[in-house]
Amino acid sequence: MEAVSRALPADARDRLYAACAQAITEAGPAREALFLARLALLLMEQVGDEARCRQALAEALHALPLPSLSAHENGD
Repeated sequence: MEAVSRALPADARDRLYAACAQAITEAGPAREALFLARLALLLMEQVGDEARCRQALAEALHALPLPSLSAHENGD
């Protein structure tokens, strides 16, 4: 069976990105990694396909950019 694409519309993607960024801020620096791992696991359970989840992990890690210097200059 072929995987069904579930791409989000651009406006929904922007809203979810902002909500995710806010949740990361609320988690705080000490719990940021734990929050992201928990969020990823909850979303992987929604996908329900280990191979697709592993592929997504690999894609997320591939060409992961380094934080920009401007983020450090702004106090982030």
